[in-house]
Amino acid sequence: MAKYFDVHPDNPQPRSITQVADSVRSGALIAYPTDSCYALGCRLGSRDGIDRIRSIRQLDSRHHFTLVCQDFAQLGQFVQIDNDVFRAIKASTPGSYTFILPATREVPRMLQHPKKKTVGVRIPDHVVTQSLLTELGEPLLSSTLLLPGEEEPMTQGWEIKDRLDHVLDAVIDSGDCGTEPTTVVDFSGGEAEIVRRGAGDTARFE
Repeated sequence: MAKYFDVHPDNPQPRSITQVADSVRSGALIAYPTDSCYALGCRLGSRDGIDRIRSIRQLDSRHHFTLVCQDFAQLGQFVQIDNDVFRAIKASTPGSYTFILPATREVPRMLQHPKKKTVGVRIPDHVVTQSLLTELGEPLLSSTLLLPGEEEPMTQGWEIKDRLDHVLDAVIDSGDCGTEPTTVVDFSGGEAEIVRRGAGDTARFE
């Protein structure tokens, strides 16, 4: 049964955030709000968490997981970025974008695309997510909470608790967080390739 945390969207309760962060460190799989719909999240090196996300979403080995980072400095530890890409990403974060880039050695092999050796990264513009990342001190390994056969991600914490109670360890509810997933931009080939158009404006990457 998943623990349910009703968290204020603008002033998240420190006690609740600490409890969630502690559970993530202990191997928990959580559902949490971002600036572009809900996501599933677990600790960076949690093989069990990865397997559970794959099972819930029915994902294959080619799926790009995302490292949700607190800031640009943290993001830079996990992906290789040249100067031109640096400027483009820096100007777009925090925000509703996921960037696919070559992974550094800090990224466990099981998280990398099996052929490309890439990983997705993003910096969300969401108070609750940022509070959790600050408390955690490391990225959250994440994937959009989009269930198999459904066209839109889940957006209501109470509904997530109701439907996924048996497969999650915790749910953070801080109200509505939008229905549109991130815009995904692949920089692994050196130039921007828009893989998915979502909440983030694509104009600067066209």
